[in-house]
Amino acid sequence: MAKTPRLPDIPAAERTPVVIQLLETVHYQMEMIQGLRDEIAVLKGNKPKPNIKPGKMDKESKGKKEQKPEEDKRPGSSKKNKTAQLTIHEKVAVAPENIPEGSKFKGYKDYTVQGLIIEPHNICYLLERWETPDGSYVEGKLPPSVCGHFTSTLTSHILYQYYQCHVTQPLLLEQLQEIGIEISSGQINKILVEGHDSFHEEKDDILAAGLEISSYINVDDTGARHDGENGVCTHIGNELFAWFKSTESKSRINFLSLLRAGQKDYHLVPEALEYMKIQKLPNTPLLLLEKDENKIFTNKEEWENHLQGLGITQKRHIQTATEGALLGSLLEHGFNPNMVIMSDDAGQFAITLLLHALCWIHAERTIRKIVSFTDDQRSALETIRDRIWKLYADLKLYKENPVLEIKIELESRFDEIFQEETCFVTLNLALKRLYNNKSELLLVLDRPEIPLHNNGSETDIREYVKRRKISGSTRSSPGRKCRDTFTSLKKTCRKLKVSFWKFLNDRVGGINSIPQLEYLMREKSLSSTY
Repeated sequence: MAKTPRLPDIPAAERTPVVIQLLETVHYQMEMIQGLRDEIAVLKGNKPKPNIKPGKMDKESKGKKEQKPEEDKRPGSSKKNKTAQLTIHEKVAVAPENIPEGSKFKGYKDYTVQGLIIEPHNICYLLERWETPDGSYVEGKLPPSVCGHFTSTLTSHILYQYYQCHVTQPLLLEQLQEIGIEISSGQINKILVEGHDSFHEEKDDILAAGLEISSYINVDDTGARHDGENGVCTHIGNELFAWFKSTESKSRINFLSLLRAGQKDYHLVPEALEYMKIQKLPNTPLLLLEKDENKIFTNKEEWENHLQGLGITQKRHIQTATEGALLGSLLEHGFNPNMVIMSDDAGQFAITLLLHALCWIHAERTIRKIVSFTDDQRSALETIRDRIWKLYADLKLYKENPVLEIKIELESRFDEIFQEETCFVTLNLALKRLYNNKSELLLVLDRPEIPLHNNGSETDIREYVKRRKISGSTRSSPGRKCRDTFTSLKKTCRKLKVSFWKFLNDRVGGINSIPQLEYLMREKSLSSTY
């Protein structure tokens, strides 16, 4: 496509009324052409020309008082000294080059310089060996902080660089060898994926505690290839925690299995049978399950064999029955039926008999993606979007001050917006679809503590998108498990204001001065509602 020609720079003296009118006409035509190009790009699935606003760096700030230079501030001023809390490891006195005769020493002027020492620090432990009177030998033991032939600090550094900073294994190997560490790629891989059972246990405890103390959770999933095959990673979390699990499927069965937080059994409780009935499981298999004397099954294999024995073999019937039995297991193990599941309207997260809320940001995208073709359609689309965002802003205010009168007004406004018949048929269909989700979009009116969007989950799971771009996919099952574990621990540490670097040093070094993350979650939950 040819570029739009640039208008010549006409001096002010030559701008006659006719020239000015022509320039305005050409400028208007250029805007119309660009608008048409943007619409064509959107129809082709491309992005329109970005609207880059001019920078404000050269504009004078208004209403701000000029601050005095740092050296003009009087001693004891309220400005915090950034280096006042630093630990000083070394002090070096620096004398002037020329001190005139008769000068008096008046102390020192502090000038703090921050630094970092990166160099090998090798330790040779001399393990004493003693021969006992009976001819046997005893010898000294290595301290708990020693991890094989590498210190806990070096091990923590490798874990931090890989899982926190996304440094790939080849680059990590090159970095360490250039510093002077004698280490192989196999040793790095072993440190990254082996011997982390305590980390895996702490990660599992995060989900169990999070589901116990939370009133809502944000959920989402994204692609996570493994061993050359397509896979998916599911995120469950809120402001207290983030938990990730990579699997082969993004089905509702998979999601319910994850919500069990490590439980493996299946239960045919009344709620499970009610779920199957609502999901229209045919009468024949439903009656078989209702009359079944067996109500508890310890694992997946036992459950599937039992279905086979009952003659329930059709794929859809097995799926519906399994979803119901998983839901029964959830409720039997204490899952809060009033827990709100906030999602982006993905079907696997909308579970009958559980509360489900929808993200307003994703809902509005249904309207934003509509392409208008006439001025009337464009005007109707802009008006509706403006009214939706005003309603959204008022819902945010309602969360801070939930009042019955305001709740009734907001419900009425929702009905007016999403039941309106405009001149744009496509817009009307989109509004009707969103109106059908009224209970999920307005659940916040009954539960003001829940968020209006799913941005928290979107932000957390972006970690896997970045990892996918850098490394492609995992290759081994231990590698995939460690990726989920350390991402969960890292994100949860961030939410709890715990340094992930200090956390790794604490756990790898066997210090354990930082409490278990589940305890910190419970402590934080006492001061807020999640």
